[in-house]
Amino acid sequence: MNKVIAIANQKGGVGKTTTAINLAASLAATKRRTLLIDLDPQGNATTATGVPVETIQTLYSHYFEKTPIKECIQKTSDLYDVIPGGEELIALEVAIRSDGNQGFLSSSTKELSDLYDYTIIDTAPTLNQLTIEGLFCASGTLIPLQCEYYSLEGVTGLMSTIETLSNKSMTTNRVLGIVRTMVDMRNNLAKEVSEELEKHFPSLVFNTLIPRNVKLAEAPSHGVSGIKYMPNSYGAKAYLALAGELIRRIEYV
Repeated sequence: MNKVIAIANQKGGVGKTTTAINLAASLAATKRRTLLIDLDPQGNATTATGVPVETIQTLYSHYFEKTPIKECIQKTSDLYDVIPGGEELIALEVAIRSDGNQGFLSSSTKELSDLYDYTIIDTAPTLNQLTIEGLFCASGTLIPLQCEYYSLEGVTGLMSTIETLSNKSMTTNRVLGIVRTMVDMRNNLAKEVSEELEKHFPSLVFNTLIPRNVKLAEAPSHGVSGIKYMPNSYGAKAYLALAGELIRRIEYV
């Protein structure tokens, strides 16, 4: 059964897209059939996959031009598939809202459920209609969090939104866990925030720490994940460990 996971945080710069890309690549490395959906108009996840821009068809094409959803899927060198994103998703967001077509993404991706074991959705760093679509579609949400005090505010707000959607029976989405990203334990603040997270969300915080890593930052400019770019780097190993931890949480319960 396809597990649909939204990667979300209302705060930008927390490693959300980096997590989406490298988690998708790590799941694919474990032989899980994986699809990445770029639901962010910035299209950074799409750029990082290295797919030719001139050939892509986004969810905009599916919505407005009735392009079959399967024709929007592109192969990547990281062995996962991707439905690309880009600036035209801004128009898609407006259309979904004005048409009252909430749940569009969930309906559109149902026919893909037998093709994949995991679908990873990279959402925008804001609670817009596209992010709501991602949360509505997902069965679980993973929250990347940089260990800074301001980051904590975004987490509680996002968790409240997911709870509201769930209480209104609009989704079965639940928070799968919190991932600490860009961690530097030499920093006292990072240590303090990390300890606060473990204290307040003991069952949600993943054990795996994603370090601040140059190779992870370099990889997108080469059109690949950190897993493919430098598999022996600390960042790549951390995301592979995160994938293993996620699989244990979902598949072995």
